[in-house]
Amino acid sequence: MFDPPHIGHVILASEAAWQLRLDEVRLVVCARPPHRGEGWLPAETRLRLVECAIEAHPGMVASRAELDRPGPNFMVDTLSDFVAAAPGTMFWLLLGADQLASFDRWRDPARIVQLARLAVVARDGVDRAGLQAVADQVAPGRADWVQMPTVAVSSTMIRERIAAGNPVRHLVSPPVDDVLAAEGLSNRCDALP
Repeated sequence: MFDPPHIGHVILASEAAWQLRLDEVRLVVCARPPHRGEGWLPAETRLRLVECAIEAHPGMVASRAELDRPGPNFMVDTLSDFVAAAPGTMFWLLLGADQLASFDRWRDPARIVQLARLAVVARDGVDRAGLQAVADQVAPGRADWVQMPTVAVSSTMIRERIAAGNPVRHLVSPPVDDVLAAEGLSNRCDALP
């Protein structure tokens, strides 16, 4: 959802691009995910923040594909659109270990795996053998691992810090911090504690 985007998102996208040798990483902003309610920030604001977060990162693209499609957004539909628009292009779907564990409950997981390989984020302390067993079951021969440096930042943490009046500029890119402050969504602190 990128609600809001933070440095962890950019680090993960960079690591995936490097480790999988990707030409492009699309950060897809979801308008209405079927499993969550409305976001803290409106979808168009989240898209603008993603654009700000990646402006200094060639090869990263903010995608509005799910903003322009009505109704709840399902990844199988988004991937189908991407593949139809670029036949012959190889796609990966980047997802966290927690998402892999519930992947079999997604809409049409078999079709997703036909459309794209899974790029599973392996964080420190994750049961890699257990996850490999899940990957072998839901995406046999179609899952790759992306090793992610430990970055204990989440969008939930950012929202909680903003609500408490705590600084977030060190947890988001400078352009994202500028937009959050300009929109009155965060307190600007000139010096970190």
